[in-house]
Amino acid sequence: MTNRDKKCKLLLRSLHGVTTYQQISTSDAGWTYLNFTARILKPGEKWMGRTGGNEYLFVLLGGNFSVKTPEGSWSSAGGRKDVFSGLPHAVYIPRESEYEITPAGGNLDMACGWCPAEKKFPVRFIKPQDVMKMGIEFRGGDNASRQINSILPPGSACNRLVCVEVYTPSGNWSSYPSHKHDNRVLDPETGKLKEACLEEIYFYKIDKPQGFAIQKVYNDDRSLDEIGEPHNNDVMLIPEGYHPVIAGHGYNVYYLNFLAGSDQSLANTDDTDHKWIYGTWKGLDPRIPLVTIEMNQANQVIE
Repeated sequence: MTNRDKKCKLLLRSLHGVTTYQQISTSDAGWTYLNFTARILKPGEKWMGRTGGNEYLFVLLGGNFSVKTPEGSWSSAGGRKDVFSGLPHAVYIPRESEYEITPAGGNLDMACGWCPAEKKFPVRFIKPQDVMKMGIEFRGGDNASRQINSILPPGSACNRLVCVEVYTPSGNWSSYPSHKHDNRVLDPETGKLKEACLEEIYFYKIDKPQGFAIQKVYNDDRSLDEIGEPHNNDVMLIPEGYHPVIAGHGYNVYYLNFLAGSDQSLANTDDTDHKWIYGTWKGLDPRIPLVTIEMNQANQVIE
């Protein structure tokens, strides 16, 4: 159900006029672990299923929702009208579990990433307050400033999934200086993980409908060298290589990152050509943060 861009083989355009506007399987992507879907649910509709041998993470993009599982039921309060209107709610569903998700108070925009799981962990309902506790990070500086909200960061009680969302102000660079995570590397002396081997999805939202970003994906020998122009609801696949992003001038850019692979980690390696940029920044872009928990509190929909 993917719609691969003709100019960039890693760019998957969103589908229009359908409930499920992004749906990417491992076979679509040509990799091993990571699957993704995004869909709109109207009041009265349900998103039901069983996880089987996979772990799932559902992330609220817009609206409010209720979720039922064998381990309990939860509802979001103070959701967000869209991703530019507050911090996320999310729910982690382990392997061999059932779930039922329904909209609360209007249309629901929801994304889900999943991958194979060997162990069963508890269901976890994640609120904006939990995202605050896990860490809101302001990374980079100057016109490479961005905001990172951790949803399912390394060290979480899960098997493989990692999930963060990133906000990049108009005209800024992001995921920069360039880094990669396509080869599992251990420190020969300490045994510490230096780089994980991860598949990654960049799912985009833009704050204006005509907006866009630019993303380059390349490896050291340039056997992979792609440039994509993602628009609202588009996806860039990152099977390997470095993958910097630029937000089009005039447009604040959001991307939701799902990752899965060898380790529940974000260990990566910088492009040595650009590592010199670290430490050169004079300060943080004053437009950061782009979203805060106060936005959620101002948009209470259900209690």
